Amino acid sequence: MSDVTESSGLLSGDRVLILAILFVGVAGSGLARWFLGNAGYPTFGSFVFVLGYAGMVFVLWYGWLRKMDLTGPGGR
Repeated sequence: MSDVTESSGLLSGDRVLILAILFVGVAGSGLARWFLGNAGYPTFGSFVFVLGYAGMVFVLWYGWLRKMDLTGPGGR
């Protein structure tokens, strides 16, 4: 048996959380937009989709990308 820690596994807790946020942000807001469009509220559905997608981008940026040090090789 190999000694594999949880964080080095294929689906660690952070990866599952990121995948869930991506799924809800894209598929969830897309489904909400589709249902609202079929219910006769296409403008509100588009608004919900934009808010859901933008919210997903913000959560991913705030939770993971903001902490990264994105400097070039010269350190500038």
